[in-house]
Amino acid sequence: MAFTQRAFDDRDDAGRRLGERLARGGEADKEPVVLALPRGGVPVGHRVAEELGAPLDIIAVRKLGLPGHPELAMGAIGEGGVRILNDEVVRGHGVDTEALDAVERSERAELERRAALFRQGRPRVSPAGRTAVVVDDGVATGSTARAACRVARAQGAVRVVLAVPVGAPAALRALAGDADEVVSLSAPAWFQAVGEWYTDFAQTTDEEVIGLLREHRDAAGPGVDADVGVEAAGVRLGGHLTVPEGARGAVVFAHGSGSGRHSPRNTRVAGTLNGAGLGTLLFDLLTEEEGEDRELVFDIRLLAERLRGAADWLGARPEAAHLPTGYFGASTGAAAALVAAADAPSGTGAVVSRGGRPDLAGARLAEVRAPTLLIVGGADTAVLDLNRRAREELTCESALEVVPGAGHLFAEPGALEQVADLAAAWFARHLPPGG
Repeated sequence: MAFTQRAFDDRDDAGRRLGERLARGGEADKEPVVLALPRGGVPVGHRVAEELGAPLDIIAVRKLGLPGHPELAMGAIGEGGVRILNDEVVRGHGVDTEALDAVERSERAELERRAALFRQGRPRVSPAGRTAVVVDDGVATGSTARAACRVARAQGAVRVVLAVPVGAPAALRALAGDADEVVSLSAPAWFQAVGEWYTDFAQTTDEEVIGLLREHRDAAGPGVDADVGVEAAGVRLGGHLTVPEGARGAVVFAHGSGSGRHSPRNTRVAGTLNGAGLGTLLFDLLTEEEGEDRELVFDIRLLAERLRGAADWLGARPEAAHLPTGYFGASTGAAAALVAAADAPSGTGAVVSRGGRPDLAGARLAEVRAPTLLIVGGADTAVLDLNRRAREELTCESALEVVPGAGHLFAEPGALEQVADLAAAWFARHLPPGG
């Protein structure tokens, strides 16, 4: 941990100085993404991102205030179901489980509202496989900063750097256990409040946050984001292709029975992958007429041929020809993805299954060479058992991740976000640029 005594004109000045310090020090030299705590951390993060040449996003966290005394933090929560408690405060004030849960429900609803407001429908920028630079305008107690660091880690960051212009020395020392590096320009022994170290500490507005995030997204370039007609195995299928500017890989989605390219769950996962710098192709495995035939819906051989054909079509596109490719399969689509991977082992970088039926791939499981991640809900016991058995048949690198309490559709709060983060981290690891 390193710092020097310094006071700041405003958040813009603080962010510029902090960014220069990080660029010099090299703490964020592995594909950094700047994650700023709204609202006050965003103007600081804006300048840090400019200095590092990195994307900028918010990292949504909320303080859990003590009932009757909301100014006193008994913990904090973050995206993806992260919760941190100060057991001393909770026990010392006799807060029972019911009261704690009520505060968390209220704050989580506000967290989700603000995240949606600030991002304005744009996908979250994922830190999976990258260095997450968590930025705020200062640290007093450190509870929200701690939550933010843990959220970034849970979202797949390989390294977490907490960077602030000023902070209380004790809080900064305590945060060293949650971040790989803590950088502060000032840590005065007589610290009382963050605002004392700024000449201008005016409140940051929602509009300022939205504008700064939009500015960074627009500067990154449009990439490709369009409806397409996918030529696969002799038929033309509707699809949607997204390739972010500077994409590091591409993922072809295989939906489950009764679903298609408009699947809200796959669309949400795809948004997280886009934020992690991965292209995505969501397409209909069957034509509209074919979709009415229940036998075709479960024809794994046919679905695998369509999936492989879609991957070949994607590889011929100029914006994706250089990108390593993986498959993301849900339900029966997971079996199709595994069979497609077995059919073309050299052309498949990785496979991820969400609530999948890998058992339907049968004997082809042993032929899969692509690193495979199986994600199952803890409450989806029958499918979990099938995945455990299927994994025993895999001879490639594999992992089984269980999302606690989640059902087959991952409809529980934060469950699908965990799926998306796990998938982004797996693809980031196994679809390296130029792989």
